[in-house]
Amino acid sequence: MSPNPSPVLSVVIPALDAASSLPATLGALAPGARDGQFGEIVVVDGGSRDATVALARQGGARVLNVARGRGGQLAAGATMTSGAWLLFLHADTVLDQAWSGAVRAFVEAPENSVRAAVFRFALDDADPRARRIERWARWRGRVWGLPYGDQGLLISRRLYESLGGFRPLPLMEDVDLVRRIGRGRLVELDAVARTSAARYRAGGWIWRPLRNLSILTLYFLGVPPVVLKRLYG
Repeated sequence: MSPNPSPVLSVVIPALDAASSLPATLGALAPGARDGQFGEIVVVDGGSRDATVALARQGGARVLNVARGRGGQLAAGATMTSGAWLLFLHADTVLDQAWSGAVRAFVEAPENSVRAAVFRFALDDADPRARRIERWARWRGRVWGLPYGDQGLLISRRLYESLGGFRPLPLMEDVDLVRRIGRGRLVELDAVARTSAARYRAGGWIWRPLRNLSILTLYFLGVPPVVLKRLYG
């Protein structure tokens, strides 16, 4: 008997105390699981003290426990999966119903083995200020080629490994990787990734984006991510 083939798509979700959001994130992936689009979901936990690990297992995910730090968690998750394609998602990001078809179409196009894709960014809040942040995210992705990590990342393992994958950075791990991918090789899928707006409500609809922009500017000026992490909090 021949061995079971590797899954087409592996989903990697870094998590830390994500019990309040992870069930919705995993639930949105159910259509892909039902149609056999992916064979594994790996939740990489960075030391949660809540019910994250139990909820991940209840949601059908395999759990990998590593040291805290999203860059390292993402890198470890990719190493522990076997899919020809990788889908990286944050634990508070919920994909809309169109995601499965959009991902399938992208993966099945041979030319996309050397490209990567992200989803359209949206926040789960009706506040008009959320729409302003969404417009900024679209502009940042279109003009700078720097989509948010909240938009997910779909990438072939071949391309991911050729670029060296995620580096174990304490912050800016998403920016670091998409810069290596390059704007010309990034595609926005016709599907939405809706992310929790809790940090904007807590940090301020104006001050939080300004702080994020300041951190991004300092990163491009060469300030080490370990220093940025202390400033970011």
